[in-house]
This record gives sequence, C-alpha cells and structure tokens, in this order.
Amino acid sequence: MKKIYSLVTTLLLLALLTACSNTETSKESSSKQPVDLTVSAAASLQDALVELQKTYEKEHTDVNVQFNFGGSGALKQQIAQGAPVDVFFSAASEPFDALVQSGDIEKSKQVNLLANELVLITPKDTNNNIQSFKDLTTAKKIALGTPESVPAGQYGRETLDALKLWTSVKDKIVYTKDVRQVLTYVESGNVDAGLVYETDARTSDKVQLVATAKSDTHQPIIYPVGIIKDSKHPKEAQAFYDFLQSDEAMKTFEKYGFKGAK
Repeated sequence: MKKIYSLVTTLLLLALLTACSNTETSKESSSKQPVDLTVSAAASLQDALVELQKTYEKEHTDVNVQFNFGGSGALKQQIAQGAPVDVFFSAASEPFDALVQSGDIEKSKQVNLLANELVLITPKDTNNNIQSFKDLTTAKKIALGTPESVPAGQYGRETLDALKLWTSVKDKIVYTKDVRQVLTYVESGNVDAGLVYETDARTSDKVQLVATAKSDTHQPIIYPVGIIKDSKHPKEAQAFYDFLQSDEAMKTFEKYGFKGAK
C-alpha cells in the first residue's frame, strides 16, 4: 500500500508541476508584445503599402508594420543619422545607394523592385490651357518637390532642363516637402500645374494627367528596397522584405500603377 500511495503522490506532484509549467508558458505567450517594424518609404508608395500592410498583418499577427513616409532624400538623411528604421523603400537610386556605400544597408539585402513614370498634372476643373510641358511657360505657379530631397523633384528638374524650359519657369516654382504635397497643391487649385509620378495622379479624381515625360529626359525612375544593417528586428525585417517581392505584393503594386523594375 505504501508503494501505491507513494506512486500516486508522485504522479499527482508531476501533474501539478506540469500544469504550473503550462500556465507560466501560456502567460509568457499571451504577454508577448508584437514587434513594431519601422519602414521608411517614399511618399508615392503610401497607398499601395497601406493596403499591403493590412494583408501582411493578418498573416503575421506578431508584427505591427509602422510606416514613415516622406521624401527619399530626407528619409535617407534620417537613417544616416541613426533613426531606428528596419526597412528603407526609396523612390530613387541615389539616396539608397549612398546608404549601401556607407554600410547602412548590406548589398546582399537590397533589390531594385519597382519603376514609375513622371507626369504633368493640372486641376480637374481648370481653363488654364496647359496641355504639355511647353505650356508651363504660361503658368503662374508650378508645384515641384524640392530636388535636393524629393526624387520626383529631381526628375522634374532634369526634364525641364532637357526640354530647355527651366530658365523660363524656375521663378514660378513652388517647392514641396514630398510628391504628395505637390498633388495636394494641384488638387486645391493653389498652383496651375505640378509634376508627380503617374501612380500619384491615379489616386486622385481632382486632377487630370496632361502629359508624360519621355524616358530620355530624366534618369530611370527606380524604387530600390533594402534592410537596414542595424535593424533591431532582422528576422521580421527579412520576412517583410521577402513579402514585398512576392507575387501577391507585386500584383498590388501593379494595381496602383507601378511596374516591375527591369
């Protein structure tokens, strides 16, 4: 009887210890907070990335994707100064390549993912008769991203130079912090025209696309994406980086007018 009693006592003790262990594990699991993944991305990517964020977070409940949208040049500067960023998605190669060269982004963890086009837009209901880039000489105000920090502004400046229009329109330029601010200025009628990406023009029913810049008037519009070397969440950053290159993500980008980079 003593042996049986001892065996029963031992089994009960083991069961109690197992239950306590499972309870502690359950508490740890339930108390674990989702990882906040910070993605610095060009303003022109906003609509597509917000949609992809919803898709991604449904499948990865342990991750909260947080975006920092802005001009690629300004975002690059933030990262270079140590801002806590995990993934950088640029609208131009120049600011991105600078971070690769400085070692902030590893060469093995970056790819040219998307392409875009530069277009001229005017307010939807307007009679300013701007139908081409050459007509900008008749405009009073033209919105353009600041070339030093906004890639769309840089491409716009290159195009106006190539068309020999810069000298005659430079005093009419209203500079903006990013390409979406150009869109806002045109929508509100505060300017007669603006230069944005085709994808931006597609998002608004308050503007009309009047002309597309020829590819030989500016540098190729390429969107590279990469993982920041000092990311505090390298595993999650890698997973999101891979997701952005998936067929599912590319279909969403294409829906918003982006093309795959060649």
